[in-house]
Amino acid sequence: MAGIFEDTADLDELAEALRSTDAGERRVAVLALADSGLPDAVHLLSSALNDPDSGIRQQVASALGSFDGVEAANALTKALTDSEPAVAQAAAESLAELKDPGSADVILPFVDHASAFVKEAALRALKELRRPEALKPALEALQYPDASVRIQAVGVIGFLKLEESVPALRSAAGDVNATVRRAAINALAFSQAPSSSDVIARALGDAEWSVREIAAEALGRSPGGASAKDALVASLEDEFWQVRLKAIRSLAALKVRSGALAIAKSLTHPQPNMRKEAAAALGELRASEARPYLEKAADDIDADVRKNVRWALSRLD
Repeated sequence: MAGIFEDTADLDELAEALRSTDAGERRVAVLALADSGLPDAVHLLSSALNDPDSGIRQQVASALGSFDGVEAANALTKALTDSEPAVAQAAAESLAELKDPGSADVILPFVDHASAFVKEAALRALKELRRPEALKPALEALQYPDASVRIQAVGVIGFLKLEESVPALRSAAGDVNATVRRAAINALAFSQAPSSSDVIARALGDAEWSVREIAAEALGRSPGGASAKDALVASLEDEFWQVRLKAIRSLAALKVRSGALAIAKSLTHPQPNMRKEAAAALGELRASEARPYLEKAADDIDADVRKNVRWALSRLD
């Protein structure tokens, strides 16, 4: 029964199999429908979300992620409230796979659902659909008590890249939850709003190292990132090497030559990734003042570091 089905007779056969008392036969029918890729298969799969076997319902919810459109969105949003958490989770994951902007009309009302899980799933699904109508409910969701909902709301707002949403993202960068702050900083960089660099730069002093890390990275992508060069150079002394690495990368991307000697100090860092990144950045900056440091690093024990050092030195000649 598996394979590509092309005509109504095949679908009729599968519809019959979905009504079988044998769970194994119903399971095979679901797999065949998922394989078929036929738009008409969505209707049959949707009906199978009422199957008494939760394993089959989970399989159906996962299979619907291979399709698209309003009918699939209708089925998946209903499955978000399935009594079996694994089914609801599969539906949430499949919902996020939908690419048809028309699906947003079905998903939008679920942002107001009483369940935090459903709200989060709806917002995550709306993100890549980029429908302006999602802005208002996403802004309202920024006030929701559950941080997982606020994280997805930031994602929706960031993907829309609307100038009027920048103030909300700036505010979210000060959220009590570190993951929300990370998402907001990333969204501000993604928005390419020149006015956002000051907020991102302030995040280099955040108490949570992972927020400082995303801020150091985001400044390299921000239109006004070069204005925070001093803060980035200062971040090369951060206690976490992950933050320093992203600061080095951003200083190179922003062509901040004044940070070259500070970067050169990382050529002796215990972490090979740090030494490799430092060498690459010095080459990118064509920092001739760092030549002595690079020459000392030419015999580094790590082959990738040595390769980057050779490249950097070639850029100085």
